Amino acid sequence: MLAPVLLAASRSARMRKIVAAAPVTRPVVDRFVAGERLDDAIDVVRELDARGLTVTLDHLGEDVTDPSEALRARDAYLRLAEALHGESLGARAEMSVKLSAFGQALAGGHDIALAHITPVVEAAAEANTTVTLDMEDHTTVDSTLAILDVLRDRFPQTGAVVQSYLFRTEEDCRALATAGSRVRLVKGAYKEPATVAFQDKRDVDRAYVRCLKILMAGGGYPMVGSHDPRMIAIAQDLARRFGRKAGEYEFQMLYGIREAEQERLVAAGQRVRVYVPYGTDWYGYFMRRLAERPANLAFFVRSLAGRG
Repeated sequence: MLAPVLLAASRSARMRKIVAAAPVTRPVVDRFVAGERLDDAIDVVRELDARGLTVTLDHLGEDVTDPSEALRARDAYLRLAEALHGESLGARAEMSVKLSAFGQALAGGHDIALAHITPVVEAAAEANTTVTLDMEDHTTVDSTLAILDVLRDRFPQTGAVVQSYLFRTEEDCRALATAGSRVRLVKGAYKEPATVAFQDKRDVDRAYVRCLKILMAGGGYPMVGSHDPRMIAIAQDLARRFGRKAGEYEFQMLYGIREAEQERLVAAGQRVRVYVPYGTDWYGYFMRRLAERPANLAFFVRSLAGRG
C-alpha cells in the first residue's frame, strides 16, 4: 500500500531534501548505489567480474529540464565508455541510459535525446560494449522505441527495456523479438494510471509470463530482469522449452539485491548481469527501489530506528 506513496515521493523536491538530509540515508543508499564517482563504479565492475558476474552501468539522472544538464549526462557516459575501453572491461560491462537524462522531456526533446545518445553508442562500440535504453514512464515509450530503431540501423546490438505492467508491452515484445534484438523485460517501477497499466500485482505477473514466452520464442536475446524466484524458475523452464542454451539469454538483477541468488545462478551455469547505478543523482532511483519490495523499505526503516 505504501508503494504509490513512495513512487509519488520519488519525484517530490520537498521529499528529496528531507530524505537526503537524514543522517542514515547515505549508508542505506550505499547498499543500492555503487558510489558517486566513476572510479567507484569501475571498482565495483572489477569486484563483480571476479565473482563471475557481468554488469550494466547506469550513471544516475533523469527528468532533465535544462539543456546543459543533458550535455553533462552525455559527457558522463562518454567518460564511462572511455574508462571501460581503457580498462578493457567492455566485454564484461555494458551501459544503461535513461533518455530523459539526455533531454527527452525538453522542447524538441526527441531529436535532442537522439543527438546526445548517438555519440555514446558510437563510443560504446569503440569500447567493445553496447548500450541498453532504459524505459521510463508510459509517455516516453514511443519516443524511446523510435530512437532505438534509428540506433539499431548502425548498432544492432543496442538494447531496449519493456515493462510488463503496461497494456501495450505484449505487442511491443512481438515487434522486438527479432534476430539480434536485445530486450530486457521488467515488471515496471513507475506510478502509472489504470488507463495504461495493470494495477494488481497478479495481473502484472501474468503479463510478465506472457511477454517472457514471446521473447523466449522469438529470435532475439531475452534479458530477464527479475528478482522473483517464481519468474526466474519460469524463465528457465521456458528457455528449455524453446531450446535456448545458457548464453542465449541472461538474468539481470539490481546491485545490492539478492546477491546470493545471483551467485547461485552463476554457479548453475547461467549468465547474470548486475544493474549497477552510480552518481550523485541517486534519489529517484533509491525511492523506486524502496517502493518495489517491502524488504527494501523494512531495511531502510530498521536503519532509521537503529540510528534513532
